This record gives sequence, structure tokens and C-alpha cells, in this order.
Amino acid sequence: MKVLLLGYMGSGKSVIGAALAKALNYKYIDLDAYLEEQEDRSIAQLFKEKGELYFRKKEAATVSHLLQKKGNQVIALGGGTPCYGTVMEDILNTPNARTIYLKASVNTLTDRLFPEREHRPLIAHLETQEVLEEFIRKHLFERGFYYNRASVVVSVDDRATNAIVEEIVLGLF
Repeated sequence: MKVLLLGYMGSGKSVIGAALAKALNYKYIDLDAYLEEQEDRSIAQLFKEKGELYFRKKEAATVSHLLQKKGNQVIALGGGTPCYGTVMEDILNTPNARTIYLKASVNTLTDRLFPEREHRPLIAHLETQEVLEEFIRKHLFERGFYYNRASVVVSVDDRATNAIVEEIVLGLF
């Protein structure tokens, strides 16, 4: 089975993904880290040097490749991954693939992302929490259509990793 975690940046996909893979004894793949390794540069460098369009095409091709690989995997997608091209359709049409939306509130996302925005190319230019909050609110509205198509929706606000992982495991089987 392929378990794909989706949600906005800062929703905990990487942390939850690693813990979920361990609990299920599945291979764990963080899509951003995988792409950085494949491209031999950071996501921020990819955005800067080759642009978002190149990045999104590479991301889509990589998801397609991972969906075709044999074996059980937990894949933490990038926040925008399911929202571009046919990525979400491809995932939903893949037999034995399940999608989990890690749903976080605007306040939770703002609190988590503001201190680390310089490491996130899409929000690095946002200088106040208020501007970041509005940016997140707008993005969540735009991306909600894709995120809410997930097989399972799990709220992550003020919850421990193990409780979230337990809820996901119960929702999968």
C-alpha cells in the first residue's frame, strides 16, 4: 500500500510521515528530501534557479514514479504537490494508494511557519505574522478542493504525534 500524506506546509507531514512509516513498518519517503537528493540542490535553490514551473513538473514526475514502485511506502508530499497538474487524479486513480489530509488551522500553521519562513521559498518574503496568516488563509481556500479529496482527514491542531498516527492507522485498516 502507498500512504500519501498531504496538507499545507507546516501541517506535520514529515514528522507524522516518519512516525507512521515506523508504526506500519513501511518505507518512508519525504518528497522534498527525495527531490533535493535527485536534483543535488535544496528546494529553495530549485525555485530560485529553475523556477516553480520546473519544480512542479519534476515533482509530478517523481510522484508518478513513486506510485509505480513496488512495496509499501509512506510518502509525505509537498504542500502544493496535489494541487498541480493531474497529480491528485493520478494518486486517486492508483490502486492500493490511500491519501491522508493532515488538517491544521490557520492559527496553527501561522505559529509554526512564521519562525521558519526563511527556509520556505513560498513564504520567505512575508515579513509579518498578519501577512503570513492572510497568505495561508488564501492558499488553504485555493487548495481545499484538493486536500479535501483525501481518503482520510485528520485534524492535527494541539495533538501529539502518536495520537495522530494512531488515528491514521485506524482509518487505514
